[in-house]
Amino acid sequence: MLAVPDMGLQGLYIGSSPERSPVPSPPGSPRTQESCGIAPLTPSQSPKPEARAPQHAPFSVVVAIDFGTTSSGYAFSFASDPEAIHMMRKWEGGDPGVAHQKTPTCLLLTPEGAFHSFGYTARDYYHDLDPEEARDWLYFEKFKMKIHSATDLTLKTQLEAVNGKKMPALEVFAHALRFFKEHALQELREQCPSLPEKDTVRWVLTVPAIWKQPAKQFMREAAYLAGLVSREDAEQLLIALEPEAASVYCRKLRLHQLLDLSSRAPGSGRLGERRSIDSSFRQGDRYVVADCGGGTVDLTVHQLEQPHGTLKELYKASGGPYGAVGVDLAFEQLLGRIFGEDFITTFKRQRPAAWVDLTIAFEARKRTAGPHRAGALNISLPFSFIDFYRKQRGHNVETALRRSSVNFVKWSSQGMLRMSCEAMNELFQPTVSGIIQHIEALLARPEVQGVKLLFLVGGFAESAVLQHAVQAALGARGLRVVVPHDVGLTILKGAVLFGQAPGVVRVRRSPLTYGVGVLNRFVAGRHPPEKLLVRDGRRWCTDVFERFVAAEQSVALGEEVRRSYCPARPGQRRVLINLYCCAAEDARFITDPGVRKCGALSLELEPSDGASPGRREIRAAMQFGDTEIKVTAVDVSTNRSVRAAIDFLSH
Repeated sequence: MLAVPDMGLQGLYIGSSPERSPVPSPPGSPRTQESCGIAPLTPSQSPKPEARAPQHAPFSVVVAIDFGTTSSGYAFSFASDPEAIHMMRKWEGGDPGVAHQKTPTCLLLTPEGAFHSFGYTARDYYHDLDPEEARDWLYFEKFKMKIHSATDLTLKTQLEAVNGKKMPALEVFAHALRFFKEHALQELREQCPSLPEKDTVRWVLTVPAIWKQPAKQFMREAAYLAGLVSREDAEQLLIALEPEAASVYCRKLRLHQLLDLSSRAPGSGRLGERRSIDSSFRQGDRYVVADCGGGTVDLTVHQLEQPHGTLKELYKASGGPYGAVGVDLAFEQLLGRIFGEDFITTFKRQRPAAWVDLTIAFEARKRTAGPHRAGALNISLPFSFIDFYRKQRGHNVETALRRSSVNFVKWSSQGMLRMSCEAMNELFQPTVSGIIQHIEALLARPEVQGVKLLFLVGGFAESAVLQHAVQAALGARGLRVVVPHDVGLTILKGAVLFGQAPGVVRVRRSPLTYGVGVLNRFVAGRHPPEKLLVRDGRRWCTDVFERFVAAEQSVALGEEVRRSYCPARPGQRRVLINLYCCAAEDARFITDPGVRKCGALSLELEPSDGASPGRREIRAAMQFGDTEIKVTAVDVSTNRSVRAAIDFLSH
């Protein structure tokens, strides 16, 4: 096979079918921006995909950062005792009644844009600022979801602070990661003064499994900017998928460390056993992990493989934006119905610190909500809210509540919003229903039949409302719904274990179909007439989608897809090839509906030494079975490595 990848025809693609050719597309083709001469090559055989054991550099300690939508934290373990996981120090500050082994994902920058503080410190300092002064400071919270929701994420994407000012998202994330890096290294130095700092730490960053490749690359770029690792030592940083990390941890738990929602008796019967989950499983047993976090619900299905306890993914990661922030949004909408959406928008902009106060007050009450709670809940309104409303509207908040059509929220004599339990539970319903619908849709898939357990993990899984709803909906199926006791730290601890043994997830499912655009020899009746290109008397079909890996395809860790490329011109220093992706498995052309350009494969070439006057072949090996798509390349004539990368962020 000879064919031309798109993107300016800067390199030649060598495969295994004589129907592919290096003839360029005509001007105006959607896959070529410029053209250059292409030297014809003799077809060379492309090796079949093969598995290769990944190599990992030595390290002394793994530090995992669970960068969450609402709260974040780090943990670590030493290579000498990998399962002894050390949680980060307790954070200063915090809310009464809330365990704070994590800190809120809140970042405060000075009016000049310099780092000031993160977490509880940032939140409390911002809270104490004079209202007029606070309007100049840049306060960011719950900003992780912006990366998930951005349809055209790039390195220049902007984030909006609470006061409406914007700054590059990459800098915001880098500030946060740098904060955790410095905290973690300081704690490591205190615990182990003899630990050399360079090349001894493997860093792990957690991301939702449903995040696409650009978002994963964005987190890696932020880590480079924060100084966690350098680009030259990229393998020192691992991206861990949150439900996978939870799965890795859950399979090691003892049964007495779990709460079985079907029995509600954590200390009795089989739950009192001290065997681990994986020892009680048999070869081939299957389970679902539902990671219910602040921003997303993330579902993964694993099959346990004995004797080594490795995991095989049975269905591609699924989920959606059904995290705990959905409940916060429902509360904000409720306030809008009572006081007016325009007022709430103005208040957030004019009194940003007081708005943060109000969200903290709601968060505290949200955590006490439960399906069987009888009494009403009081939510404090900041004085700034009450005063601002009277100045804006000319009457007080009590009058607004009386005039409102919302009859399940009243004004209490203590000067608080008084909300019935039914009203609070109603705020949960859209988000909880979305989670249950996603789980039910997953369980209906033929690939997922035979599941025994559902692990409910993540910060939102602490909610009694969510636990009760999931058990009520899924318990009738005979599914055991199980919650680890330290449910909010499950992902963090699992990420540490994953960093110590990244090969534990042996097989993954590709979420999308990936490939390149090429030319095929035109076959009348099989190829559309509009794709016909005649060049030098030969008939070619343009825009053919050459598939590397299909959506839903099982891909083993270390398995390689190999393709060879050749520079189009002597002395060419760079080969750049567009990558395309789609959700369908059977796309034929890169112009088909749903097929889109998603990235570019670049090969940076060293100057040729002139010893090989013939063609120069560059062999690229791509891996789709890891948490990130990876590529390596070698110059076949010299057997030297070629700098290769896949960029998903440049449009």
